Amino acid sequence: MQPTCDRITTLWVSRQDLRGMLLYLKSQTYTLLFDLTAIDERRRTHRPALPGSDFTVVYHLLSFQRNEDIRLKVALVEDDLSLPTVTHIWPSANWYEREVWDMFGIAFDGHPHLKRILMPPTWQGHPLRKDHYARATEAEPFSLSDEQQEIEQDALRFVPEEWGMRRSGDGTDFMFLNMGPNHPSVHGVFRIALQLDGEEIVDALPDIGYHHRGAEKMGERQSWHTYIPYTDRVDYLGGSMNNLPYVLSVEQLACIQVPERAQVIRVMICELYRLASHLLFYGTYTQDLGQMSPIFYMFIDREKVFDIIESISGARMHSSYFRIGGVAMDLPKGWDKRIREFIDYLPARLDQYDKMVLQNGTLKRRTQGVGSYNTDEAIDWSVTGPNLRATGFAWDYRKARPYSGYENFEFDIPTGRHGDCYDRCTVRVEEMRQSLRIIRQCLDNMPEGPHKAYHPLATPPPKERTLHDIETLIQHFLNVSWGPVIPAGECCMTVEATKGLNGYYLTSDGGTMSYRTRIRTPSFPHLQMIPMMCRGMMIPDLVAILASIDFVMADVDR
Repeated sequence: MQPTCDRITTLWVSRQDLRGMLLYLKSQTYTLLFDLTAIDERRRTHRPALPGSDFTVVYHLLSFQRNEDIRLKVALVEDDLSLPTVTHIWPSANWYEREVWDMFGIAFDGHPHLKRILMPPTWQGHPLRKDHYARATEAEPFSLSDEQQEIEQDALRFVPEEWGMRRSGDGTDFMFLNMGPNHPSVHGVFRIALQLDGEEIVDALPDIGYHHRGAEKMGERQSWHTYIPYTDRVDYLGGSMNNLPYVLSVEQLACIQVPERAQVIRVMICELYRLASHLLFYGTYTQDLGQMSPIFYMFIDREKVFDIIESISGARMHSSYFRIGGVAMDLPKGWDKRIREFIDYLPARLDQYDKMVLQNGTLKRRTQGVGSYNTDEAIDWSVTGPNLRATGFAWDYRKARPYSGYENFEFDIPTGRHGDCYDRCTVRVEEMRQSLRIIRQCLDNMPEGPHKAYHPLATPPPKERTLHDIETLIQHFLNVSWGPVIPAGECCMTVEATKGLNGYYLTSDGGTMSYRTRIRTPSFPHLQMIPMMCRGMMIPDLVAILASIDFVMADVDR
């Protein structure tokens, strides 16, 4: 057993015992494969007490019944990088294992389609290895010969058999259709290869990676403080809510206690961003289904949210407002007036939208019973957040494992019944009403006190202290320019983000930068379900399914 800062039970298992242990844990209610990733240990100074380990593969499981996690680790040597696949235990492991192969070069024996998933098929090397360059300037100048251009073009050719698609055996053939990577209904650079029998979808293959920017690799060359703005750009519709799991992990590693006022401010800002994200979802959802008017009304309301956030933080979508130890600045004078006006204004607008959208007969016929799945299927595919609660499973991280003071707030957990496109929308609509309840409680119960911890590793320290003595000014300079020195250790902190569970698993080697930054996003596993949800449906049904998932490609590809 390995002690960790997040107090998650962490066990080392052998390659031979891995499958048996995972099957046993799943039978003991650890039913959700929360994450599957790897760490290149070769340059790590404070390595776990396991000799001969060059790489570590990490399996993070979650039990809803026990309300606890367990982490399994498997040590591998560089000359023998392979493990048995666990796709027969969790279908969601498919993409996670492909990602580990792509980023680290660790093979999974028996995997149905072990190909690159984020990098181009012709990419050389594995980017998250420590010996792989991080900047383009560290590589040879890019050029392609005529022969290499042909190789690149051939690699882009779609061969259905390579993806497990079958040909018709009666002399006819299926039609193959590319949906994306530039199509308005896929909400980003995202491609789905469709196999059609007439107008019916026989199979669908999601193809991701077009938006990959190396966010985890960036975490290895940014200081703990300067990496905060990068987190805003993951689920870029969630704004500072992306900052929260990251700063919570750093604070746990550094044993920083966040003041109560800063915690309540964080909750308020997170719920404002939840409103902004859900309003965008609501508008684009109706637009994808053929309604044009609602999105304009909802964007007006979303702009009001951004006006509030801008008045507090100075920025709108990417405010990067949270800091290690608290928030960037205290609330401005008169901050509550605009928020109170907004939370009094929005409920009536939401009631009006219910009449325009949720009670619209055409929309109901397009979405009810379409793309449905039950709770067990959702958990097998690592679905979390509103998409899981739409099946009737009332589990919310803010209630089950309160963070940042959520235990002090009263709110309900909205659920659906059928797990279909319609319920996924209604859950998010009701979540907006619950967010308004939480924000009102923040207004009525905002505590006094500092907005940032008086801790030497809080970055940056409060400005008034930097103007008081030279020692704190030097600390400010070092913490911002080089980064605070965070004690060695590992920690994973998770929040209930707009689209599901968002977690940052940070590994510190006792330096000014993260040794390994793992970002567990909700949208990545959610897109894996697309084939199961759309088989036997029509293309317009697939458009409704995509709209109801509520994904962001930066959240998928990172």
